[in-house]
Amino acid sequence: MKIKRKIVEIDEERCDGCGQCAIACAEGAIVVEGGKARLISENYCDGLGACLGECPQDAIRILEREAEDFDPVAVEHHLEARERAAKAAASTSLPCGCPSSQVKILQPRPSCEQANVARDWSVAPSTPSALSHWPVQIRLVPPTAPFLKGADLLVAADCTPVAYPDFHRDFLKDKVVLLGCPKFDDVPQYVQKFAEIFKSASVRSVTVLVMEVPCCSGLPSIVRKGMAAAGKQVPMEEIVVSAQGTILKRQEHAA
Repeated sequence: MKIKRKIVEIDEERCDGCGQCAIACAEGAIVVEGGKARLISENYCDGLGACLGECPQDAIRILEREAEDFDPVAVEHHLEARERAAKAAASTSLPCGCPSSQVKILQPRPSCEQANVARDWSVAPSTPSALSHWPVQIRLVPPTAPFLKGADLLVAADCTPVAYPDFHRDFLKDKVVLLGCPKFDDVPQYVQKFAEIFKSASVRSVTVLVMEVPCCSGLPSIVRKGMAAAGKQVPMEEIVVSAQGTILKRQEHAA
């Protein structure tokens, strides 16, 4: 039934798809699709505006208009279904033995072997890879992967290795990397994946590496929300990188 009440309105022209509002909405009324936030259903929105203060682009407002009445029972069913779907996605790898989902632990080459790798000697020596495992995408890494046990995690927005030229040397060495895009990927699935990782893997520390663009700002919140869902407190550092490959900000959070 439609009544006159307060409800969220999202300005798609202003929205940059960062996902902060979707994380802040306890009712799960907002999702990011096609790089833009949108309201799934009017009866999921309580109109209280918890998402307002999270929007860096001021793209959300509360207005009073004719809308479906808020339905807490429908919200409960929606959240339960979303949690089931996120858990299933977090624990399921791709079928048919796809190489993208096969867990591998990679051994770095000894320095003498690295020195003998065939390459073009007319260019400067290359930095050896610091990657210690496979897969690396957040959505593909199973929470039970052996390389997560007791790991120092590097959660990186997937543009950062391109922007920062010494990614392997300065950030990846001795860390387990998980790559993803908070703008285009599934935020609830990410939160559930991190919750499962923090519950089972005894993670020692987390470094979250993001770009300076607003759409990256949701990634630290996703990690914190997963940590909270697991009931864990893990030391975390946030690092912001510019498009020119310089570090703009470092901020540490104690456990």
